[in-house]
Amino acid sequence: MIIITDGLVIKETSTKENDKVITILTRDRGIIRAFANNAKKLGDPKNNATGLLAYSKFEIYKGKNAYSVNSAEVKELFMPLRSDLAKMALAQYICELSGELSPREENSEEQLRLLLNTLHFIAKGDRNDRTLKAVFELRSMALAGYMPNLVCCDNCKCYEHERMHFLPDTGIFVCGDCLKLYKQKAVFVGINVAYAMRHTIYSEMNMLFALNLDPDTLNIFERTCELYALRHIDRQLKTLDFYKIIRK
Repeated sequence: MIIITDGLVIKETSTKENDKVITILTRDRGIIRAFANNAKKLGDPKNNATGLLAYSKFEIYKGKNAYSVNSAEVKELFMPLRSDLAKMALAQYICELSGELSPREENSEEQLRLLLNTLHFIAKGDRNDRTLKAVFELRSMALAGYMPNLVCCDNCKCYEHERMHFLPDTGIFVCGDCLKLYKQKAVFVGINVAYAMRHTIYSEMNMLFALNLDPDTLNIFERTCELYALRHIDRQLKTLDFYKIIRK
């Protein structure tokens, strides 16, 4: 069976001298792990198109037990990322997170669009990388089925409260007046972070990254979105650890 689809290479692993295995977030089939024979040869047409962070058009053969790349044509390489270690580290982290959250054998157009748009803004360099990271984390969780309920306080249904808290285990807001009714771990977010989280979850994609947060709000927003993601994938990601080391 031949599959023709667009996709982004989110991971590559060398096997033999000139061969590798790549993990692709594809538009039509979600996550695919495929063999790319001879792709490490400089003269091979698949060389650039199967590299990490290459967005390419793929022709993939689906065999009985494995996928293999027949051909690949580059659409975008995100070159500015490759000359900035911090941006590259962030790109690798969001790719690893995508690999954890994106489906297999299912349409993943929204997940791919989110990842490509985030990489575009990281490469462009005119948005705060920490904001991009947090927005990606929270929106990715929603797309993966961990949609938080951020409309109002879970108990009294108030929309605005100066002492708004977020409960990462259940993905809900609870106001300061109702917090005593809940025994789960709560993160104080306040009203500005609550607005930022609502924007991230409920806005259209073309407005998703239009956030401009003051430093204090950004610190809480980033910490909360990261906590929510890590709480539900239930493991630490090495690329995140590396990004934090580089960012310091």
